[in-house]
Amino acid sequence: MTQTRVERDSMGELEVPQDALYGAQTQRAVNNFPVSGQPLPAEFIAAVARIKRAAAQVNHELGLLDEARASAIVAAADEIIAGRHGDQFPVDVFQTGSGTSTNMNVNEVISHLASRDDLEVGPNDHVNMGQSSNDVIPTAVHLAAAIEVQARLLPALTHLKSSIDDKAKSLDDVVKTGRTHLMDAMPVRMSQELGGWSNQVGQAAERLQDGLKRITRLALGGTAVGTGVNAHPDFAAKVAGKLAEETALDFQPNDSFFASLASQDAAVELSGHLKTYACAVMKIANDLRWMNSGPLGGLGEIELEALQPGSSIMPGKVNPVIPESAAQVAAQVIGNDTAITVGGQSGNFQLNVMLPLIAHNLLGSIRLLTNVSHLLADRAIATFNVRRDNIETPLSKNPILVTALNSVIGYNAAAGVAKKAYQAGRPILDVAEEETDLSREELERLLDPAKLTEGGIPE
Repeated sequence: MTQTRVERDSMGELEVPQDALYGAQTQRAVNNFPVSGQPLPAEFIAAVARIKRAAAQVNHELGLLDEARASAIVAAADEIIAGRHGDQFPVDVFQTGSGTSTNMNVNEVISHLASRDDLEVGPNDHVNMGQSSNDVIPTAVHLAAAIEVQARLLPALTHLKSSIDDKAKSLDDVVKTGRTHLMDAMPVRMSQELGGWSNQVGQAAERLQDGLKRITRLALGGTAVGTGVNAHPDFAAKVAGKLAEETALDFQPNDSFFASLASQDAAVELSGHLKTYACAVMKIANDLRWMNSGPLGGLGEIELEALQPGSSIMPGKVNPVIPESAAQVAAQVIGNDTAITVGGQSGNFQLNVMLPLIAHNLLGSIRLLTNVSHLLADRAIATFNVRRDNIETPLSKNPILVTALNSVIGYNAAAGVAKKAYQAGRPILDVAEEETDLSREELERLLDPAKLTEGGIPE
């Protein structure tokens, strides 16, 4: 049996594991919420520890906390930020909606690490000085999300966009059949097709950058209900300043602590931008899957890198596993956004009560999109090969090329040429030569697929 010790909080005594760094309040939460088995993300715990570290420094500067305790809290918080003691934060995601259990979990661990025989550091009086769970947890949501977007997701998008741009440049000479409604349409260059993907990724990055303007506005300083009770008037601005200095992000107190505590509008907005990027990821992944389909019975325009056997029964089968993974990530992020949206509207009077749910899903979406962006860039985009024969043959027979003759022979006449070419399975050039008064030389010029990718009215 696990050895235990007795801890006490305002509700009385409780047994906790002998080697636990936390106390009674954490253990009560562990007992009360055996729901998912998932604790809050490590990035979130680190964000709470960053808040405790900055708060201790500011409270010392303001003359509210002695140097010994402040230094001890900073040292303990640094250990958590560095990733140590990860197993000491076991509280389930699906806990009290304010995240009080996780705030107290961090307070208790820091208190335990900071205290010694000649120094008592209290979880409430010292580690939580000038704070409430009601402003710490929404601040941690913003802090963790901003750090992860800036340090991980945006660089991943930059890498993916660069990979797409490099591939597009190398394939500028490849002209293929365009497709609308999955049906043959006017020709496009593969560089143009990939350029569309690149633009989607680039605009996703722009949206995320814009969302950071709101996510860097913090709730800390509002304490229990937004009035700032028990917090020094300079506390909020000074803590935000320290967080900004150490992260190089523009953190500042929100204009209204009442809004910060009662709503999670900035998190909902950021999640919406993540969902929008997930839609782009889904589109890119599905395009890759269609282009790779075959190798004999599908489009077979490209060949993705063979990464693993694709079937337990069909020898030699290889599947587009990276695009499939990316599509699943996109679906999950879209689902996370729905949960975050529900969480965001759960602000009842002075407090939102779905904060742990929002933190879990928001950081989960950021992590998933970061990782899959690198996968798409390195294991799909950069490594696929073009099957030029499979592109050139159907392009030469594409009856839709006759669109270029609209301004010369008229829509109806062009439609007749297209239908005849399609029914006979013959190149549009040959049929147009028979059905119009245009010379072959003139038709070759007007129906040149590469020229048609340049737009404008054929001359």
